[in-house]
Amino acid sequence: MAPMTDAGEEMYELVERLYPLCRSITGDGVRATLDIVGEYIPLQTYEVPTGTQVLDWTVPQEWNIRDAYIADSDGNRVVDFAESSLHVLGYSVPVSATMPLAELRAHLHTLPEHPGWVPYRTSYYKPEWGFCLAQETLDALPDGEYEVHIDSTLADGHLTYAEYVVPGEVPDEVIVSCHVCHPSLANDNLAGIAVATFLARELAQETPYYTYRFIYAPGTIGAITWLARNAERVDRVKHGLVLACAGDSGSLTYKRSRRGDAEIDRVMGHVLAASERPHKVDEFTPYGYDERQYCSPGFNLGVGSLSRTTYGGYPEYHTSADNLDFVSPKAMADTLAVCREAFGVLDRNRRYLNLSPYGEPQLGRRGLYDALGGRSDTKQAQMAMLWVLSLSDGEHSLLDVTERSGLPFDTVATAADALHGAGLIKA
Repeated sequence: MAPMTDAGEEMYELVERLYPLCRSITGDGVRATLDIVGEYIPLQTYEVPTGTQVLDWTVPQEWNIRDAYIADSDGNRVVDFAESSLHVLGYSVPVSATMPLAELRAHLHTLPEHPGWVPYRTSYYKPEWGFCLAQETLDALPDGEYEVHIDSTLADGHLTYAEYVVPGEVPDEVIVSCHVCHPSLANDNLAGIAVATFLARELAQETPYYTYRFIYAPGTIGAITWLARNAERVDRVKHGLVLACAGDSGSLTYKRSRRGDAEIDRVMGHVLAASERPHKVDEFTPYGYDERQYCSPGFNLGVGSLSRTTYGGYPEYHTSADNLDFVSPKAMADTLAVCREAFGVLDRNRRYLNLSPYGEPQLGRRGLYDALGGRSDTKQAQMAMLWVLSLSDGEHSLLDVTERSGLPFDTVATAADALHGAGLIKA
């Protein structure tokens, strides 16, 4: 496994590569994004035709854009899509016209409270066109005629998403999901894409207990499409995590699943507390990222969400200020490390049954005490064995043992491995 510092730099390089691309819920920008991710892990890509019914939704027409600008009477581009994909209202229909500034204003979006920033705006399901620009740019425009040009297409095509599966010892799955629909926004959600990709790459170097399925899909409609296409096998999904806003300097935030007591909720809460990182744990709300699709009552999957600063929780959110300077290798490496720690606990969190439950079995004659010789935490390891034996009634997990005993999870899991090897417990 690469050191986390190296992984952080590599993740940042991936974010840099993805940043210029114009992404939306459909189109070539999504495909180009997945092509780049596919250089790191072998993705299986799926194309779902326009008009396909997916739960209560319908796959929309595909949107692509080649150029867009506003030019003054001298032909100078005062707003230029080539400079930033944020400059065009997402899913803008094509337009080619000349109009006075007074008429154009109805199609312009700014952030008066942050006059130097460009907002991110979309109109996916209502035919519209528009431009996003800095308020200070708008304020500097003189009255007069402006040429408006958006070279886009909105036509029948496909919605694109991709998966990567890391096979495990069992077919039960953990899903890791991130959205691939946002244009040049580094934290939301290029950092999530990068962390998911490197997490997948590291897990692929091992043989985990669970099968891990990584989902790269457009927000909302992409997750809904995935659920619709996998409804017959979704009962395999035992745990899940949505990754978003994974690269800013804020402390980590975990949002519980709709269930509130899913195993992933307990694991993430434990790992964050045990790590002594600054963090918070939020209760579920039906607003946010795609956890709300996976947790919808018909599916009710145990899927939580991990972010640093949450959606809408920082001024730069959905603006041009969510740029390459807003994310860091260190922050992404830290997010990756927490994911690795959490899945390490999740993968080892078994329930065992004590095969010698009448009285305390003799550990010495089985060489279990001798195996601890020389360890600096010999006493702790012995206590872990006793706790595991005591609570191995088929009802308590190793995380239950950890929380009740106050011992580190790794110590408890190692004790369970030793007891299992000695034939004293079974899973």
